[in-house]
Amino acid sequence: MASYSTKFSVTVLGSNSALPANGRHPTAQLLNANNHYYLIDCGEGTQMQLRRYNLKMQRIKAVFVSHMHGDHYFGLVGMLNSQHLLGRTKPLKIFGPPQLQQIAELQLDAAGGRLQYPIEFIALEKVGEGTNEIFRDKHIIVHAFDLKHRIPCLGFLFTEAEREHTYLAEKGGPAGVKIEEIPVLKQGMDVVREDGTVIRFEDFTTPPAPPRTYAYCTDTLPLESTVEHVKGATLLYHESTFLEKEKKRSKETFHSTAKQAAEIARKAEVEALMLGHYSARYGELDEHLVEAGEEFASVILSEEGKEVEIGSPI
Repeated sequence: MASYSTKFSVTVLGSNSALPANGRHPTAQLLNANNHYYLIDCGEGTQMQLRRYNLKMQRIKAVFVSHMHGDHYFGLVGMLNSQHLLGRTKPLKIFGPPQLQQIAELQLDAAGGRLQYPIEFIALEKVGEGTNEIFRDKHIIVHAFDLKHRIPCLGFLFTEAEREHTYLAEKGGPAGVKIEEIPVLKQGMDVVREDGTVIRFEDFTTPPAPPRTYAYCTDTLPLESTVEHVKGATLLYHESTFLEKEKKRSKETFHSTAKQAAEIARKAEVEALMLGHYSARYGELDEHLVEAGEEFASVILSEEGKEVEIGSPI
């Protein structure tokens, strides 16, 4: 298993579906990429969960909302207002359906309030075939892809940005590598000096670990297209609202069972699967784990407040 020096983790803030029940909250997750925060969905109570688990909402750089069912966005305006009250001044990007901006601005305007920090809403439409890059910074690259729910719904694939090579000072120093040559070597490029001497980056650096990926698939029927979009992901989150005995109900409501989620994981050859978006009818979730485990070995339940290190053994 590759060794990673940077953090890439997800903390589940809400793991239930439409109703808060059984001590579980509506959907929200916080992705930590090298100590930079990105919020995935924002169900009712998200800001309370952030404070409960001592996760500073002021550090969130971007919010990604999958679709316009309330259990995935009802917590947004409250969180935006709290960030204002806490003195946020840094800009915030919000990605989601076009209607999300209308609703958020209507609620804020109705209260006569203005936020003291800028918000940029980026409207996300259906992607069609394949995936579409919607965001990138120095830490992550985000692609969106279509899921199949009762209304338009998107999945997201979060990929670590490529890291620099690690410079081996214990080799470079004795060999006379110059300070100004080190950044070039760390970019994976050879240095060619004026006298024609070539300093090979392979001799004085080690390559970075392969980028890790986190695939987020909520509110959807099981799709063969999802298999291609999340192929080889380090960790796949796939909704498992129901068990197989409620498969008919699952199909009627455009959701998946735990077994179906595991089948997607197996076909996509992901490293690990995390279940979630549980129906309120289930108090205990052991059956979800057993059912999925019959199809795919590396599976865990999403547990609120638990930080999952992506790429670490589950």
